[in-house]
Amino acid sequence: MRIFSRRSIPSLERSTVSERGGIISKFIFLVFLVFVIGVLYVARHPLLRLAGEIWIVDEAPQRSDAIVVLGGDNYEADRAARAAELFKAGMAPTVVASGEFLRTYASTAEYTERDLTERGVPTENILKLTHRAANTLDELIVIERLAAGKSWKKVLIVTSNYHTRRTHMLCENIFPPGIEVRVIAAPDSDYNPDDWWQHRIGVKLFFHEVVGYFVSEWEVHRIGSRAAGATF
Repeated sequence: MRIFSRRSIPSLERSTVSERGGIISKFIFLVFLVFVIGVLYVARHPLLRLAGEIWIVDEAPQRSDAIVVLGGDNYEADRAARAAELFKAGMAPTVVASGEFLRTYASTAEYTERDLTERGVPTENILKLTHRAANTLDELIVIERLAAGKSWKKVLIVTSNYHTRRTHMLCENIFPPGIEVRVIAAPDSDYNPDDWWQHRIGVKLFFHEVVGYFVSEWEVHRIGSRAAGATF
């Protein structure tokens, strides 16, 4: 017959209690995890809706020197339509149609110009701005130089609703304090913040903007670091 020492019995009891405590802790964690997953599932639509709205910045328009339509308008020309509304409301005497060159003889600015005229903006009130900007950062740098050259003090920049957060962040870093910029959201037929996750194009635009925003922040930081270390 095997005889246990008095010292070994308490150690066995402690081991059993420890195992029971571990099982209870795991069970509590599992219950908590299931609860969290359940809450997220029930609240998924409001959370997705909130995520979709995060990218939208729509500042109140004010009388300005110019309205700028960023390039990259969609098939329905929603950006041009919003800019035309602002022009008709008397917000600015000039509408800038910004667009990149497609060929040496054609640019997307010409499409925007036509979209504006079809929506009631006179040709003499449209300034066509063609450039070779590869992204929003480069385009806004071109626009800032135009505004400075024209001595504009107030500018309204119109872009698609999902693109406004990134545009606003870039404007804050590019335009000097002497030029007041307000970013105006154009309702986009391809992106509805209330149900973007239910449409392929909406999902594509959402994640494109997520990546684009952080890339733009990195580019702004890189340019700022270079400027800080530059000598003239």
